[in-house]
Amino acid sequence: MAKFLQRLLEIDEPHFSVGMNQLEKATGHSGVDTRLIADITHSAHVIMRKLGLDPADSTGREVYQALISMVKRDTSEALLLDADYILLPFKDSVVSFNLIDVIENSHHELAYDQRIMSHGRRSLRGEIVQRYLEHPRTDDSVIRDWATGIGLLPEADKWYEANSGRVQSNRTGPLILSIGDIVTDAFIALREDQAEVTTDEHGIHRLSMEFGSKPPYDHVDIVQAVGNSANAAVSFTRLGLRASLMAFLGGDQAGKDSLEYLAGEKVDTGLVSVQQGLKSNYHFALRYGADRTILIKYEDYDYTWQIPVETPDWIYLSMISKSAWKLHEDLLGYLSEHPDIKLVFQPGTFHFEWGIEKLAAIYKRSYIVFMNREEAALVTGKGLEPIQELADGLHGIGPKIVVITDGPNGAYASDGDRLLVMPNYPDPAPPYDRTGAGDAFASTVVAALALGETLETALMWAPINSMSVVQKLGAQAGLLGSDAINQFLATAPTDYIAKEFKG
Repeated sequence: MAKFLQRLLEIDEPHFSVGMNQLEKATGHSGVDTRLIADITHSAHVIMRKLGLDPADSTGREVYQALISMVKRDTSEALLLDADYILLPFKDSVVSFNLIDVIENSHHELAYDQRIMSHGRRSLRGEIVQRYLEHPRTDDSVIRDWATGIGLLPEADKWYEANSGRVQSNRTGPLILSIGDIVTDAFIALREDQAEVTTDEHGIHRLSMEFGSKPPYDHVDIVQAVGNSANAAVSFTRLGLRASLMAFLGGDQAGKDSLEYLAGEKVDTGLVSVQQGLKSNYHFALRYGADRTILIKYEDYDYTWQIPVETPDWIYLSMISKSAWKLHEDLLGYLSEHPDIKLVFQPGTFHFEWGIEKLAAIYKRSYIVFMNREEAALVTGKGLEPIQELADGLHGIGPKIVVITDGPNGAYASDGDRLLVMPNYPDPAPPYDRTGAGDAFASTVVAALALGETLETALMWAPINSMSVVQKLGAQAGLLGSDAINQFLATAPTDYIAKEFKG
């Protein structure tokens, strides 16, 4: 019985069978696992028969294609509504009958060997744990301890509604659509005895190693589904908003892994375009201490605008390829048809290369823009001082709210009437990795405003999320929920407030 469930869940835990035996022992060997497997098999066979398939001789590929075809006929919801935790093994692998898995596989036109099963597996993990918790002879703490030890209660599952496999969201709350590229980052930690940072005659810091050598590195960490807009989308969901993402991926394993990860973070990936035959964006970050140099390469996708099924309340536009200009034009057309949508603009590398004239309509339509002090000077053509002139210069090209970050000096925000200054939140320890601090700041300001908070409150939330992010590796591991942010606010220094800047 344990091997059957382990195969469905693909849990690589050598003590899984022992742990399942302990769970059964806690119930007095009442056969909870046997009944669960019988329920799974019965439900799967009922669905297969309704699809016109014979459970005795159908292959996994045949079942998978039948499920995909059913989605395209728009007849899947009624049949799969109660199939949240239903997965079935076949000779050639496992198939998920979970409605969200089936819809995502169909929407992204994923081949059989690239299929997503993450929702079904989360639901099945939850179902197993719940059945043991509900047994009259078991102790909750004992069940949870054993379940955690064999991989049935992983940390990532806390973002899912227990046992349903369906992404939770506030259906009546604001919806934010993020637009931008997705990247997988490989963080390569360099050994400080094998590399050094020097400063050249122009004041530019340079990372150097012996050319032609084979220097050992410390370790490598793979971080999935990052990038400014993906980081923002995850930040939004953790702060209690509904988030969707319009992005572009290749039809490779990195793309599949990114989709599964985003689904686990409750991000709607219905507008993510999976383009077969292309690779997903993959970057290499050379870490030296808390800083990093990133080797980037963006694939040449077909950046086609897609009309959202549900009109978003906000659109968050950030880093995207220089091949995506047509998408910007279509976005402007969509925004002209929906004047109530608030546009957030956090320019990326190619936006700055395009220049202010090409992006004039984007800046004019923006409700709020985010950039650092140097970028603001570049866009406005003004000097770094005074900060009020930089803010006024950005207002002059259109945005109603401008936010300018200034490193250790904190951040400034202007609504056209007031210029506010906000200090950084004190770091509890030296930063571990600064990747994503700016994205955490910008997305948290937007989330607070979308939730109806004042600009002052938004500015107090944002540095806390940035502080948390730099304490962990990658742009998303440290992103907080609103409860955690409130806990940090409760213990904040007395001078941690947004003040009007007097110059």
